[in-house]
Amino acid sequence: MKDADAMQLKTDKMIARKEDGVGWLIFNSPARRNAVSLAMWEAVGEVMEDFAADDDIRVAVMAGAGDKAFVSGADISEFAENRNSAASEERYKAATASAHQAMTKFQKPLLAMIQGYCIGGGVAVALAADIRIASDDSQFGVPAARLGLGYNYAGLKTLTSLVGPSMAKEIFFTARRFNAQEALAMGLINRVVPRDQLEAMVAEYTGMIAENAPLTIRAAKATVGEVLKDPEMRNMDRLDQMITACFDSEDFTEGRTAFMEKRKPNFKGR
Repeated sequence: MKDADAMQLKTDKMIARKEDGVGWLIFNSPARRNAVSLAMWEAVGEVMEDFAADDDIRVAVMAGAGDKAFVSGADISEFAENRNSAASEERYKAATASAHQAMTKFQKPLLAMIQGYCIGGGVAVALAADIRIASDDSQFGVPAARLGLGYNYAGLKTLTSLVGPSMAKEIFFTARRFNAQEALAMGLINRVVPRDQLEAMVAEYTGMIAENAPLTIRAAKATVGEVLKDPEMRNMDRLDQMITACFDSEDFTEGRTAFMEKRKPNFKGR
């Protein structure tokens, strides 16, 4: 990775870099098991906006630094400083809301590469991804019931849509830890691989995605998003426009031509 591929951020606890059409967003606080601070939340939105605007980025990956955790929740050590008044709490809430919106509204594929602890807010971060690939030593849990916290509707709806109502209740009612195989069985994650194969599996997925037609992928992601909405909230006109754009694109011509010529297509996203 060349230095030019790394973004300059206001905090060194987040790393953002670009390589071969892939944007990497790395939570970089391994000493605290990548617990997320205010500065880290603020950086997330900045990075996701940059990835969204860069046509060379076909897919993004979220990961945690070190080998102990993906994200282990919020950095409680800074609460006395950054959540000690109504004003500071509003800033914190605005930063987390903006970060989650940047992740969930990201129109390109977003993967989570999960190793080790994925706890509390870490689960919420993982849920923002389209595909979650985890190492076999990963652990998942939402300890809200042990802390007296309340979770908002959007987060619980996303979780329930993945694992179903019964498992969503078990996750919250028990506040227990789930291992990777349990998470896979309930549908919380897509794949489980041995720890030493995790990066290779993620690289395989990002390679496949980056080679495919961006407009088709974007339309598919948007369509799945609309399916999960209440019927009266669905924007079918937008989906029709996106699908029409696929058929009117240079990529559709390239895909047909490559198929006839028995070669790999070279999609441009236009």
